[in-house]
Amino acid sequence: MAVVSVIEAVREAIREEMRRDSNVFVLGEDVGQRGGVFLATQGLLEEFGGERVIDTPLAEAAIMGIALGAAYRGMRPIPEVQFSDFVWPAVNQLIGEAARVCYGTHGSLNVPMVVRIPYGGGIRGGLFHSQNVEAMFFHTPGLKVIAPATPFDAKGLLKSAIRDNNPVISLEHKKTYRLVRGEVPEDEYTLPIGKADIKRPGESITTVSYGLMLHYCLEAAEQVSQEGIDVEVVDLRTLKPLDKETVVESVKKTGRLLIVHEDNITGGVGAEVAAVAAAEAFEFLDAPIARLCGPDVPTMPFAETLESAYMPSTETVAVALRNLAAY
Repeated sequence: MAVVSVIEAVREAIREEMRRDSNVFVLGEDVGQRGGVFLATQGLLEEFGGERVIDTPLAEAAIMGIALGAAYRGMRPIPEVQFSDFVWPAVNQLIGEAARVCYGTHGSLNVPMVVRIPYGGGIRGGLFHSQNVEAMFFHTPGLKVIAPATPFDAKGLLKSAIRDNNPVISLEHKKTYRLVRGEVPEDEYTLPIGKADIKRPGESITTVSYGLMLHYCLEAAEQVSQEGIDVEVVDLRTLKPLDKETVVESVKKTGRLLIVHEDNITGGVGAEVAAVAAAEAFEFLDAPIARLCGPDVPTMPFAETLESAYMPSTETVAVALRNLAAY
């Protein structure tokens, strides 16, 4: 085992898959000579050359269109969107085109591309470098969406995504890039897309989360454990397809459910998780389903005080757990 950061795990996943398959290539703004703004592709240009590590113009629609065309021809592109906030010009290529290809051709044409998108707040990025965009892609049939929270999951899921024959959105919370470190096997491994992971077993409350918020949930669970509240923390890891079975079985065991995510509360991933739990585990619930999410404002303000007020934290998760336990 090697102890690495999330960004190092992402980089090694890309490197290993480029070595394994010559059809894999990366493209995006500053991914070559600079190695990406977060250095996710650092060193790849030197190893694989400019034909497989391609610096592009500042044109997300073009980046995604080129990747889509290459995928049609059997290549396996990994386009990077520099910040989630910049994905909107490329949405038609992803939602209007890539997501529909397999269905529209009755499976005769595949789109094996992985779109890497750093997302999320907590870094003082303000309105245009902090957006959470998962609900848009979560709502779209034909796309798979992964959102790992640890180096182990980031590497294993990204490698599976690169080998997948259908389009995958890889959401990487940029605050976890260097904040979160963990053990990663030095031997080859992949993780299945669509399978959640119970990061902490418990009996009193189920907490469902992903990305940066997963770590806050784990910290809060440890806090309230000193008060006799035994929290089970479920890491979705994959948002689409959603692992309904793991969520439902956990809720049946604990009887209480708290869903935590950074994205706006209305119409988010948490709303679907709540609907699934209500439909399939209603008779096991001992309290109303609770959600702790970002408010319905246009993403993170720049001021540190307002950014902190927007984002769930270890402290607010702990309060929500206490309130749910006391119901």
